[in-house]
Amino acid sequence: MTNTVQSGQKVSVHYKGTLDDGSEFDNSRNRGEAMQVEVGSGQLIAGFDAALLGMTVGEVKNIHLGAEDAYGSTDPEAVQEISKTLFPAGFVFKSGELVQGQAPTGEPLMATILEEKDSTVVLDFNHPMAGKGLNFEIGLLNIEQ
Repeated sequence: MTNTVQSGQKVSVHYKGTLDDGSEFDNSRNRGEAMQVEVGSGQLIAGFDAALLGMTVGEVKNIHLGAEDAYGSTDPEAVQEISKTLFPAGFVFKSGELVQGQAPTGEPLMATILEEKDSTVVLDFNHPMAGKGLNFEIGLLNIEQ
């Protein structure tokens, strides 16, 4: 039994995530619920997972992740123009809104509406956090033994 986080252990953490401009995008304390995760299992973005290794209960760590250690760079090929006929009749298109759908394979898809045209809509299938540097304040609450 160790008192520092090792790969394969289940841990409880509170965290706050901010963008480089200081705006907060997530905060487990605001939800009143710690995140429980198995370290090294692929449940977390790589940089966050790596930051947990070696932490001790009660420790608070501040990290900065470049896009490559978070959600990756933006892929210009993930911006696509598609027919409005693929949306339900009467759908209201608003720039900046997230939309959900299904790929032809049945997999769920999420995209951000960039622009509405006469018969098409321009969608960005990149993760909304792609291309962004992320900052996290991570507090380790517990290591399951």
